[in-house]
Amino acid sequence: MAKERIPNEGDEMQIDGGVCEERVARAIPEGFNPDYLKIYYGKLFPYADMFKWLSYGNDGKHPACDHSYFGRREFSFTLENDIYIRFQSFGSAKEMENSIKEKCPFKIDIGPVYSVDPAKRHAYAQGGNNVFAPVERELVFDIDMSDYDDVRYCCSGADVCLECWPLMTIAIKVIDTALRDDFGFNHILWVYSGRRGVHCWVCDSKARRLNNEHRAAVTDYFHVYKGGENSLKKVTLAGPVLYPFLARSYTDVLKSFFEEKLLRSQNLLASEERCQKILGFIPDESVAAELLDKWQGNRRSSISKEDVNVVRWDQLKHMLQSGKQKIQGLRRCVEEIVFSYTYPRLDMEVSKHMNHLLKAPFCVHPKTGRVCVPIDPNNCEDFDPTTVPTLSHLLEEINEGSMMMESNNEWERSSLGKSIEFFRSSFLQPLLKSCKEEMESAYSAKIKQSKNSLSW
Repeated sequence: MAKERIPNEGDEMQIDGGVCEERVARAIPEGFNPDYLKIYYGKLFPYADMFKWLSYGNDGKHPACDHSYFGRREFSFTLENDIYIRFQSFGSAKEMENSIKEKCPFKIDIGPVYSVDPAKRHAYAQGGNNVFAPVERELVFDIDMSDYDDVRYCCSGADVCLECWPLMTIAIKVIDTALRDDFGFNHILWVYSGRRGVHCWVCDSKARRLNNEHRAAVTDYFHVYKGGENSLKKVTLAGPVLYPFLARSYTDVLKSFFEEKLLRSQNLLASEERCQKILGFIPDESVAAELLDKWQGNRRSSISKEDVNVVRWDQLKHMLQSGKQKIQGLRRCVEEIVFSYTYPRLDMEVSKHMNHLLKAPFCVHPKTGRVCVPIDPNNCEDFDPTTVPTLSHLLEEINEGSMMMESNNEWERSSLGKSIEFFRSSFLQPLLKSCKEEMESAYSAKIKQSKNSLSW
């Protein structure tokens, strides 16, 4: 067996048949490193599971299998120095594995399944047949924390912390519930982006076959946050009552999160500037002025030991929703404020088009070194982005000798193991079971139809 060298600022450890020949004293430096990535792709990346997922049962021996299916999927690689390679395709899991190991991409993006092999698209074009077009693609959603910069005060840009990350948790809860309950989708994969957001892959066959018009319709269903960068009021809730999806989201998720968590963690009403921002949602200037005067009086009297954010929010709710404020627009302001601060902010264009690329699960983010691991939507409040495995941590586990023995599943003895096992048991296995059932049902119907036509 060839020896691999794991870099460590001048220190080296040799791996040969599972024997640690030199124990490294210092921990592997944090951060992203191409040499670390090469070892990750060589030992830990779950090629077989990725292949099975993106084959959707077409890698089997059933007569209904389309063995060209995986080979018509586009992969895009971003290499070192931002070299970008699109329209990669692979005929097998081994071919995909060999290409990734050879090129060591800093980023892998997944595109649609095309009508023909994307790597051979030019040959088809020369033949005079304009047949190169996307025919299947998961319905995907991309939610980025930087889009919440106007409502979080702990971080900005690419930075995240445990005070603002719950905004991503809320987004997962709202979108996942609607996808399952309102649209009837079952096979949904949530993935941490590796830095500041989350990605969602809806993998049901009926989702994969949606055309762009249908995708836009699904996306518009979630389109509540509509304000521009310079617009204060980014949410307008029309009508006398919220329609069921919004009412459920508000009652079950958004209201309690805003009042019990976000108000305090972001100190939304702790300064005059932040107070003025929330008062800007109130169209009646006299009501806003009366509230501001009350809050300034609170400040002068140092009010009670209660949290100032909670006290001021209760005062706002009482004034806007009391008996004398019967005007629908004023009563609706409370809900609009909550939606503006908490409702999921989707990158709409990502979801609307079949040919949009999205980063593959289990990639490593080149800025943080963190692996893009799946998130359990049923326990998403327990997900902590600061504890996600990094390249350096995974290599330390290798150095400690816990993974030295030859095995086809070296990830089982790493901190990545739980993530891959969750991907496999909670997402992949149910998905493949469904794919098999659909394939057998369609094939049986086809055979039956063929027999009926012959008997006729």
